Amino acid sequence: MRLRITTPLEVVVDVDGLTAFQAEDASGSFGIQPGHVDFLTTLSVSVVRWTDKKGINRFCAVRNGVLTVSGGNDIALATREAVRGDTLEALEPTILERFHTEIEEERHSRVESTRLQLIAIRQIMRHLRPDGAGGGGFMP
Repeated sequence: MRLRITTPLEVVVDVDGLTAFQAEDASGSFGIQPGHVDFLTTLSVSVVRWTDKKGINRFCAVRNGVLTVSGGNDIALATREAVRGDTLEALEPTILERFHTEIEEERHSRVESTRLQLIAIRQIMRHLRPDGAGGGGFMP
């Protein structure tokens, strides 16, 4: 099998000769072996794993993503951010925590931005009231 992991800025992994691949989506952990049916899923923040033809396990932490399997042997993973590592112990505690923290910060930022937009809309609506109750009134 061939695996290609890409971010908007780079190709993080492009390897051939995989014997197994493992990832995690909303339903849980799953595996892919050669000859797998075509497949499409979205991944959680997690560490994907694969085994090469020499039997060596490799790892890559991904910040969500879309995974496709096509033709039974081509695995493509498009993700916002990916960090390749040689051991699971090196990736899991630090990188996954950072990914989760960044996602929470982005969520908080979106909520704050939406709140400010709503305040601005209320201010505009108050000034556009035809009865003049908003201070500026609307003059046709």
